[in-house]
Amino acid sequence: MDINLKRNAENREDIDKEVEEIKLELISQRPQLSQVLASMMRHGVLILISVITFFPFLWMISSALKTKEEVFNFPLLLIPKVPQWNNFSQVFTEAPFARYMGNSLFVASIEVAFQMVSAAMIAYALTQFKFRGKKLLFSLIMGTYMLPSAVTYVPCYMILADINLIDTLTGLIISNLVNVFGIFLIRQAFLQVDKSLVEAARMDGASHFKILLKIMFPLTKPSFITFGLISFVTYYNEYLYPSLITKSPEKFLISAGLRQFFIQGGAYGIKWPEVMAASTITVLPLLILFLIAQKWFMKGINDSGVKG
Repeated sequence: MDINLKRNAENREDIDKEVEEIKLELISQRPQLSQVLASMMRHGVLILISVITFFPFLWMISSALKTKEEVFNFPLLLIPKVPQWNNFSQVFTEAPFARYMGNSLFVASIEVAFQMVSAAMIAYALTQFKFRGKKLLFSLIMGTYMLPSAVTYVPCYMILADINLIDTLTGLIISNLVNVFGIFLIRQAFLQVDKSLVEAARMDGASHFKILLKIMFPLTKPSFITFGLISFVTYYNEYLYPSLITKSPEKFLISAGLRQFFIQGGAYGIKWPEVMAASTITVLPLLILFLIAQKWFMKGINDSGVKG
């Protein structure tokens, strides 16, 4: 009888211990209140930043669909009473925006293509060739990146004037055939490529061009897409230097054309719905491009420039 009582007591103790262990495990797995609050604060801050970032685009689209009275009168409405879709068509009838956009797309595309080729070739030489002064050369290249772009405007203007390329799209293009940021970004990406792959290709008799095209480029494609997207947005929206080089309205890029539309006829922003419609049309190609390339863009941002 005593033995049975002892056994029952021991079994109860074992059961109590197991219950306590399960309780402790559940408590340890349960997120603490401070962690929950910290997570809620992070998400709240991110949501607030997203709203602040997106609101100007939303307001631009909303203003593009309003009448002039709805834009200037109070209270300001986010949603127009009757959407004025004809504001978008009026933009193309009142100004040659198709030509402006075509000029910007053409110039930016050609510049990005040349910059990607030049950046790939220079980055390949800096990472795969061994020669004296390689580090010094890279330092000089990066040193030029520290110069403000405005410093180069006068020399570039003088050079283009000497070769009769002022007020031409060709002059704009040859002014931006090389991008120092692209050289740095692609070089950092090339440094992450396994050297054994390059050595194996050389042993098989592959040329430098084939190694660059078949090995380096496929392995670092996100970096190329990231650089191409950043560069395209930069030169598509560029205003100051193209305004210095081009004088004829038919040679204007989209930013200069938008300003011309803003001030033409002494309007100075009176046609605000049409100005907002023109701004929406201007931004639309960039949004479409980012939506197409966002997967590679984010991968390139995460992978590039980390090692080296």
